[in-house]
Amino acid sequence: MPRVSQEQARLNRERVVEVASSLFRQRGLNGIGVVDIMAAAGLTHGGFYGQFASKDALAAEAFDAAIRDEYEADLDAFIENYLSIDHVRMPGIGCPVAALANDIAREPPGSALRSRFTHAVKGLAGLIADRLPKTSKERRRQRSIVALSTMVGAVVLARGVDDEALADELLKAARSAVAG
Repeated sequence: MPRVSQEQARLNRERVVEVASSLFRQRGLNGIGVVDIMAAAGLTHGGFYGQFASKDALAAEAFDAAIRDEYEADLDAFIENYLSIDHVRMPGIGCPVAALANDIAREPPGSALRSRFTHAVKGLAGLIADRLPKTSKERRRQRSIVALSTMVGAVVLARGVDDEALADELLKAARSAVAG
């Protein structure tokens, strides 16, 4: 078998991380296997361990890639997009915090995924705090944590119910609470 160039190996790795990021958010950490991830990326299973030490290592890298997208919008756009029915319906392209909170809660303390999740929660709370009206640092942090908790909770609940009107009501109530 001919070896792939370093550039092609880098592109393959990026593709696997991108695909895994979406699939983990759609199906959960334990709802998809390495074979399926590699097939979805258009690659063979054999190349996986040349790129990643384990599925957990891939999951951690995929989480990092997914969370980067959350940091780019202004606060109003961030809230509006986060608390949208599209975000509820398409977890594969949404926030990994809302998509993977339950899975990561089952990870052992000190795991790479828990560490990244913790960093992401702090980062998102900081992002919100930095964009709130200037009050004391402690007050902005408290408001940002309440806002993030409300937003994530609303999305998780809206994804869990089988009543679209209730899902919409959950999102609207969260938008109202966060904006107020």
